[in-house]
Amino acid sequence: MSITLSVVLLIVGIILLFLGGEGLVKGASRLARILGISPVVIGLTVVAFGTSAPEFVVGLIAALQGANDVVLGNIIGSNISNIGLILGIAALISPLIIHGRLIKAEVPIMIILSFVLYGIAWTLNLAILQGTVLFGSLIAFTIFSYYGAKKEPKLIEEEYEEYLGTDGPLWKQFVFIILGLAGLIIGARLVVDSAITIARVIGVSELVISITVVAIGTSLPELSTTIVAAMKKEHDIIVGNIIGSNIFNIGILGLVSIIHPISVDSSLLKFEFPIMLFFSILILPIMMTGKRISRIEGTLLLVLYGLFIYLTVT
Repeated sequence: MSITLSVVLLIVGIILLFLGGEGLVKGASRLARILGISPVVIGLTVVAFGTSAPEFVVGLIAALQGANDVVLGNIIGSNISNIGLILGIAALISPLIIHGRLIKAEVPIMIILSFVLYGIAWTLNLAILQGTVLFGSLIAFTIFSYYGAKKEPKLIEEEYEEYLGTDGPLWKQFVFIILGLAGLIIGARLVVDSAITIARVIGVSELVISITVVAIGTSLPELSTTIVAAMKKEHDIIVGNIIGSNIFNIGILGLVSIIHPISVDSSLLKFEFPIMLFFSILILPIMMTGKRISRIEGTLLLVLYGLFIYLTVT
């Protein structure tokens, strides 16, 4: 396969991942609301899972092909880009006002799970035991979010209600879900295969391709959600989606590990994992200063993300 064709297929794959993720989120979230589930619960769970679906499908296909660096690079890169790139862009569009629950609960949970993942990674092997711990943590978080959503202010409920839009007929939601899943599966296969080919042809590691291009590609659903919500000043949706997606990414890495063991390159423990921890921790003091993320702080996040990319590719 030529490098040109590989690049074209990578772009097509990323587009399919984006469209598939969007379709899955739209269909699943509106189906959940038809079934009587609270908009806040949908936003904190269904939407967060849907926007993390590209990472899961890419991770699973890569794991089954033995491309461990693609699996881990995608998850680590996505969690870093969610905070550094996407949250930074959101803050530039509209300074983000942060409500107390995120600071007290969701962000600390994300930090704790990031440390748990880092600690588990030192075994250099993610298998059934390690995967069960990570995926079990995700299930616990989902239950916590379900009960915590009932305590959210009416304002947040209204934000999620507006974000989800009108439901439409039931059959239409199933069509969105089916087409979304098809797009995710086909797109993930194209992304994994073309990324591996490109890495081999241009002489860079699969990790570098995965932690940059693939990670940004699988984060496009989060970026799309964030830009739309930022323009509407729906700050709770933005931050809740980003933090929730990072937690879900760690949990779905556990699910992939249960399905197929993943070996961890020890070099990841010295740079990539610590950088992911750094971004996860950094967001807490930023949020606590005035309970908002200003444009200056958004710029800082973007600069730090750019520095990370530079250090990764050089």
